[in-house]
Amino acid sequence: MSDITVDVAVIGAGPAGIAAGVGAKEAGADRVAIFERDWDLGGILQQCIHPGFGLHVFGEELTGPEYIHRWIDRAREAGVEFWTNSMVFHMEDDGSFWIMNPSLGIKKVTPKSVVLAMGCRERPLGALGIPGTRPAGIYTAGTAQRLVNMEGYMPGNKVVILGSGDVGLIMARRMIWEGAQVLGVYEIMPWPGGLRRNIAQCLDDYGIPFHLEETVIEIHGKDRLEGVTVAKVDKDRNPVVGTEHFIACDTLLLAVGLIPENELSRMAGVEINPITQGPFVNELLQTSKPNIFAAGNVVIVYDLVDWVSKEAERAGRNAALYAIGQLKQVARQIRIVGGKNVRLYSPQFLSGQSDATIYMRVTQPIEKRCKAIVEPGLYERQLRYARPGEMNEAHVKLEDLKALGDIEEIVVDIREA
Repeated sequence: MSDITVDVAVIGAGPAGIAAGVGAKEAGADRVAIFERDWDLGGILQQCIHPGFGLHVFGEELTGPEYIHRWIDRAREAGVEFWTNSMVFHMEDDGSFWIMNPSLGIKKVTPKSVVLAMGCRERPLGALGIPGTRPAGIYTAGTAQRLVNMEGYMPGNKVVILGSGDVGLIMARRMIWEGAQVLGVYEIMPWPGGLRRNIAQCLDDYGIPFHLEETVIEIHGKDRLEGVTVAKVDKDRNPVVGTEHFIACDTLLLAVGLIPENELSRMAGVEINPITQGPFVNELLQTSKPNIFAAGNVVIVYDLVDWVSKEAERAGRNAALYAIGQLKQVARQIRIVGGKNVRLYSPQFLSGQSDATIYMRVTQPIEKRCKAIVEPGLYERQLRYARPGEMNEAHVKLEDLKALGDIEEIVVDIREA
């Protein structure tokens, strides 16, 4: 059994993985291989047949398959290897890992550097603790999307959607297009979880009721879902007595959050951020293991795939530079701290070796003029608003960082202007 030896190995062939492969080849790595457990390339974008992708990367609006195939074409032209049907089932702490392939059996892959690009998974019903039975007819929004768009199956006819994540909003419209009745979208928070454009295009345009500060408190049905009980919630997100009412339905779709997929990262001993649930990274997308990089939704859940591709391309470039010995070992780590209204942000450290883009989400929405800042005095930009469902960027120039001297931390925040 011979090992597979590569310069840069990428785990995952979704939008992050393919962009990382392109970045690695274009930065000079000789052998770059992407390992994917599915039999097709593209990850989640295979089933995202709606438009809205590519405006920032390609300057035009594309569907998910159109967007990812442009990247696949770039990767093939660059000479990236694709290993499909190759499940990575174990990682060693030196970055090597084991794959299982139906044709080749079990193989060990020994890379000089690795890019983790496993993406994220949906939060399932079991994580919500909703009382009641567990009948058929309950799906995550992504599962329903795959069933409708790729498998040609309709999950049901009378639909309730719990949560207002973007996939759930898009599936509300999709179910209407397929002839189903969408009875309402219920969100426990006081604000939407997805992009405002999806609220407008997928709910408002089709007259789908949208209920904030309401949630499902009980599930009914023996073999097939028969209905759900919903109720308003108070400021502590507890059901308000007397507001309960029953909705007859045969399908419940869950759009209640995404979780970065990091079992392999943990196997490799990569340090995980308990807030983002992704690896701690610096602006080079380098994890706590110098030869292991990470990009895309495995690090932090992005709102736009364009940002995923840009970050992953950079991760691939830096992984290639590490593999060919041109990336300096990190001699300095400047910690990034979130301010009062920023909890989720990436990266969490700066190495002091390059310019940096910091992506962040606000904890509380600000529906008026505000500003994104990096202190002390590194960046300030005016914003019309800031919402938890939408990411904001801040940019730090290396020359400005060096001018501050030997600092240990910087602060990112979004505040009222």
